[in-house]
Amino acid sequence: MNDAGSWPPISGHRVVLVLQGGGALGAYQAGVYQGLHEAGVEPDWVVGTSIGAINGALIVGNEPAVRTKKLMEFWNRIGGQRLIDEPWPFTAVTSGFASFETLVRGVPGFFEVNPLAALGLRTPIGVNRAAFYTTEPLKATLAELVDFEYMRARHTRLTVGAVNVCSGQMQYFDSRHMAIEAAHVMASGALPPGFPAVDVDGQPYWDGGIYSNTPVEVVLDDNPRHDSLIFAVNVWHAHGAAPESIWQVLGRQKNIQYASRVLSHLARQEQIHRLRHIVKELSALLPQAAREDPKVREMIAYGCNTTMHIVNLLAPHLEGDDYTKDIDFAASRIEARWEAGYADVKRALAQRRWCRDLDPLVGVHVHDLAEEHAGEKLQTGTLKRSG
Repeated sequence: MNDAGSWPPISGHRVVLVLQGGGALGAYQAGVYQGLHEAGVEPDWVVGTSIGAINGALIVGNEPAVRTKKLMEFWNRIGGQRLIDEPWPFTAVTSGFASFETLVRGVPGFFEVNPLAALGLRTPIGVNRAAFYTTEPLKATLAELVDFEYMRARHTRLTVGAVNVCSGQMQYFDSRHMAIEAAHVMASGALPPGFPAVDVDGQPYWDGGIYSNTPVEVVLDDNPRHDSLIFAVNVWHAHGAAPESIWQVLGRQKNIQYASRVLSHLARQEQIHRLRHIVKELSALLPQAAREDPKVREMIAYGCNTTMHIVNLLAPHLEGDDYTKDIDFAASRIEARWEAGYADVKRALAQRRWCRDLDPLVGVHVHDLAEEHAGEKLQTGTLKRSG
């Protein structure tokens, strides 16, 4: 146990880890998990999309004692075989070269160039091959680093999101209802046109991030409802300065797209949960005879007094971040993002904002640590990952 103090700070609350999609930015999420683990905090439920689904599988698909080790093995593998592993004097040069290397070589243990793409954009090669890269290396990596038998024992719940290519509908694969396999995880990370669709039960699926990249609503809409402490680990910035060049426009557009309406989702859920609390309070004022009426009982069932605390974490900007930051797998950048996540969650655990006296009619409380990164840019090569 470290200086985060004793756990749990709120008795009876389940701990949920919600992980956004974001490619190389997902190293921040791994750092968050390490900080939680070292504080003696293990999630009861992990919800992830894209790289968040991969990180989630590495966490849920291993015993707590080896989870951080498995995360490190994955991130060292995909960031440790680059032509440039150390930061050059100019960060933009390192970042730009790493992103270019990803485009032309792929990422070891993750994806590689699809030779069929050379046949042309209009050549019909099938939905499971129609992409610039193939994720066959990821299948082998997951088989090596994730114990799916352990996952099927349901020690920890895992939910991953993907989009049905044909219907356009979001689908959440949930270990509470099914056995999660590598295909479910890979489907959640099959971002087109880079990666091909993945078949699940005879249906092709793409990355859930093209529909909803921040699946926190899955937790807030879950039934039966439980008091929850939710660590929402975000890697895309909804807020940002007005861009001044076409290149900056591309980067800003991507941030807005993949931040996926986080703020509007939370505002809606705050309203819904407040109404549930109000219904619960009003039902207590009814005479016993009225509460026993079947129609009244049905209406009362809409009420609840569960409390959801959302600890909103946001990966900081790194010096040199641009449109390609999500494919920047340079080792120094991965390390910096990992350390940032580790530091942020330690600060969140030390502050414990969820322990303050709060309005009992409010069902969703958002503790936004993301505000602390406003305008902040971290340099790479200055942080060292803990063992």
